[in-house]
Amino acid sequence: MNYCHHFKGKKITVMGLGLLGRGVGDARFLAGCGAELMITDLKSREQLAPSLAELAEFSGITYVLGEHRLEDFRGCDMVLKAAGVPLDSVYIAEARAHGIPVEMSAALFARLSGVPIIGVTGTRGKSTVTHLIHYVLSQTAGKTSKKILLGGNVRGVSNLALLDEVTDASIAVMELDSWQLQGFGEQSISPKIAVFTNFLDDHLNYYGGNREKYFADKAQIFLHQKQGDTFVTTPEMFERTEVYVKAHGATFAQEVVIVDESLVPDEWTLPLIGLHNRLNIALACAALRAAQVEDEAIRIGVETFHGLPGRLEFLGEHNGVKIYNDNNATTPDATVAALRALGTPKKNVVLIIGGDDKNLDMSGLLAEIPYFCSHVVLFKERGTERIRDDIFAMKKDGLDVYEEEGLEATVKRAFAVAKAGDIILYSPAFTSFGKYFKNEYDRNDQFVALVTEFLSKSS
Repeated sequence: MNYCHHFKGKKITVMGLGLLGRGVGDARFLAGCGAELMITDLKSREQLAPSLAELAEFSGITYVLGEHRLEDFRGCDMVLKAAGVPLDSVYIAEARAHGIPVEMSAALFARLSGVPIIGVTGTRGKSTVTHLIHYVLSQTAGKTSKKILLGGNVRGVSNLALLDEVTDASIAVMELDSWQLQGFGEQSISPKIAVFTNFLDDHLNYYGGNREKYFADKAQIFLHQKQGDTFVTTPEMFERTEVYVKAHGATFAQEVVIVDESLVPDEWTLPLIGLHNRLNIALACAALRAAQVEDEAIRIGVETFHGLPGRLEFLGEHNGVKIYNDNNATTPDATVAALRALGTPKKNVVLIIGGDDKNLDMSGLLAEIPYFCSHVVLFKERGTERIRDDIFAMKKDGLDVYEEEGLEATVKRAFAVAKAGDIILYSPAFTSFGKYFKNEYDRNDQFVALVTEFLSKSS
């Protein structure tokens, strides 16, 4: 199918190019369709050099970098805004004041393609659930002749470029964060099968500390579903979503499937560790059954799916010390889940934590650390400062605590203090943005490279 006629000859302002590949892919698709692009980003030309290099072949692109200008949001046919654009953006308000459509790529893909979408959201677990669903569907696609697409909040995947892959038999599996779901809300659409994993504190710096605004964006995953659609969630989340639906004067027209971790059979062999992953598996299984996948195919997929990079990822072992990369734990709740999955009463965890601040409550994590950790290595950063004194105070109870500047020194310290039987767990509990990393993927890649180098030198 060819969707380029929607964009050919149109003047489109792209707000936010970024470095993750998604924005670049969207821009390449639009430029390839013959759109006239104005790309504006607050980052400088130097900061965006890798992304700009990928667009160098297109002559019909104008760039405004290091700033946004109101005039670029007036005389165009459409604005494509990136995830994370502020809720109160004066530039988006300017576009709307002039009657210019404002789109987001995931929702635009959903509306134009019309393919059945399995969408997954939640504060934690959405990546694992999304990729597990996609993995199982891909394993069975040969029997059904279906084209299984993966999109949403996926590294390096352009949602608009996915339009080139759409067939009459396509199904799209999409990881949808709260920002991308803003676009679904603006279009009043929801996925045919929606999964809501959980709702925990995160991104409160973006939402001005207002949890209800954060939840309102997440709620778009199910709010516009219709009869014949399916909503998969947990008992706790159903209670909250039911209150939200009633408050909006609506009812659940779709089928609601409520699951917990007990629904995963004990006889299944699960490569994914931790109680939280057992719940992730239960949610994925329910979504797959709603997609008419047979139980045996689901079991085979679950038992052969080994998870994602940066999520309790086993990197190797050295002198009896196992190393796990949980880089994507950007909240204290995620680090607590990792400690419970790997830790034992023997206090065998050497925990590396720290990063930039999202103003989240750290008290739950601070309470868990003494139960599982023998050592804590603090990565010196702005957010880490908030818990530094609390962690060092634990030394009086026998916890060894260190603080290091830079990731290399932090990793070296962890290897230096770990002994046979210990686990080095890199689970930051804070966001990656700050003076050391471009984004969470950059942080992940740097950590993996350091560990790989150490293991290779030690072998």
